[in-house]
Amino acid sequence: MDTSATGGWSEDERRLRWRVFWVAFLVRVAYMTLAHTFKVRPLEDHFQFGWEMGRVARALATGFGYADPFNGHTGPTAWSPPLYVLLMAGIFKVCGVYSALSAWLILAVNCLTSAATAVAVWEIARRCFGARVALWSGWMWALHPAAMQYAVRWIWEMTASTCLLAWIMVLALRMRENQSWQRWFVFGLLWGVLALTSPTPLILLPFVSLWVLAGPGFSTARVAKAALAGVVFCAIIAPWAARNWAVFHAFIPLRGNFGAENYLGNGPWSVGFPWGTTVPLDDKATLHEYATMGERAWVADRGAKASAWIAGHHAQYAQLSVKRAWMFWAGVPHPLSEGAANEYLRMINFEFLSLAGWFGVLLAVKRRVYFSGVMLASFLLLPITYYLVTVQARFRHPLEPLICIVGVYLFQSAEPGRFGRSVAAKFAWLGRATAGLRPFFRGEA
Repeated sequence: MDTSATGGWSEDERRLRWRVFWVAFLVRVAYMTLAHTFKVRPLEDHFQFGWEMGRVARALATGFGYADPFNGHTGPTAWSPPLYVLLMAGIFKVCGVYSALSAWLILAVNCLTSAATAVAVWEIARRCFGARVALWSGWMWALHPAAMQYAVRWIWEMTASTCLLAWIMVLALRMRENQSWQRWFVFGLLWGVLALTSPTPLILLPFVSLWVLAGPGFSTARVAKAALAGVVFCAIIAPWAARNWAVFHAFIPLRGNFGAENYLGNGPWSVGFPWGTTVPLDDKATLHEYATMGERAWVADRGAKASAWIAGHHAQYAQLSVKRAWMFWAGVPHPLSEGAANEYLRMINFEFLSLAGWFGVLLAVKRRVYFSGVMLASFLLLPITYYLVTVQARFRHPLEPLICIVGVYLFQSAEPGRFGRSVAAKFAWLGRATAGLRPFFRGEA
């Protein structure tokens, strides 16, 4: 599957990109439909249907505005960034609030973005590691259950933000070859859309931007193009920041719940991972306090209490942060009462992927693979907020495209010893049995 001298893809590779996308999309939609994962349990007045985002989407769809992230009409909110909420609200308006059809459509959008991520995974791997790693990485993302779990089950923004970040990485790689005005415009646009979907990955924005800016053939014209990207980024987030200023009389550029999350994660009760919800739905006193004080004042009060506790408990805070860092990569434990065998398998799978990702990215850095510095920076920087505040298994998802790629690279780089050749010989029949499928998976037919 040779590419042209200009860096274009061959006909086989173009066919493969679309094949990976459609297989990934159809597998996800089929599983979500046949397994009925779109049928959300109606507990706590359907709170599991999108949690706070679902509540705000309901308020928008029923005429109460961008408000009410918990129970009752508690007033305006900036608890969650707006884009995924607006998507949910639009679907609610057309298909019904908390309806099964709405859930199916929202999860279908998740499946679409997760499938698009498979194509981004393929291209990142192709540009950095070559065709063989790209082939395995693309199909791994398309078909591995761990890569699709959030798309088919979670009504939340993880798959959308993961897709956006992956395509930003693709664009950054393309821009090192051709830094046109149009590409810098799209670069700023994608970062702005990501910011309004999930702000946490913005910690990578300066590093990725500088990597692109410092590419071969640096000139003052490139600085002007980067400035255009900055203007576009600011223009994308400005309406939301202006709305928050008008409503809360405070500068809240993206989301306004940090103090409350910090309070839940850092206090005398903290054990390193979340328990309960930030605002318990059955805690009428807390809900009344939240509604009476207003979100901005209530969050500020919680944030001040968290800061005071951290200032007086440096050692304990450091221990909690180390524990959260460990769980970010090793997995957040679930109660064994939910199924001990499944829990052990889940944790082993989670830890195996993390180890493969770390060994793979370090090997790439050692061998000075193109873009490996950005990959390592992503591994180091993206989790920092979670180390300091709170951690859940889903928070690793935006990194999982890179984990998939460098994990495949690690195993593709291994040289089989005598044991490996022996195992390969014993399973040669499997290769012969599946030989007819190889052209399909390679895009050659």
